[in-house]
Amino acid sequence: MKLWLGIPEDRCHWKPDAGAMTCIEMVRHVLESQYIYQQIIKNRGDKNNGPTPWHDQPYVSIQQEIWFSLPYQSAFMQMVNSFSDNELEEIEIIRPALNQRRKLGDYLLRVAYHEAVHAGQLLSYLRNLDIDRPKIWD
Repeated sequence: MKLWLGIPEDRCHWKPDAGAMTCIEMVRHVLESQYIYQQIIKNRGDKNNGPTPWHDQPYVSIQQEIWFSLPYQSAFMQMVNSFSDNELEEIEIIRPALNQRRKLGDYLLRVAYHEAVHAGQLLSYLRNLDIDRPKIWD
């Protein structure tokens, strides 16, 4: 969130090229993906292709995106914290359509990896815009 809040409001709709996501679209993508990952984990692999809570939400601001996501992020973290070490090794997430079979612990690492990839992209966006990048590393 520190990175996202470092994006100036007048730049939240910027993107490096026509095929890329804007800054605000990428923030929403990460937040919405976390919700989708939670559904996949709850259903042990089924994505439940219905609309997400973001389906009809207009893009207002990055602050609004974060605010809207808070209850979903909280639910995700509660779910993650509820798993025992054994469950992380024993529960399997099976997604036949993608030919995927992963242990829950591995799947959760992939969620973190997805978020890290997009954090790197946003840092690159800020560098391209010649905007000071928030110090996100400890």
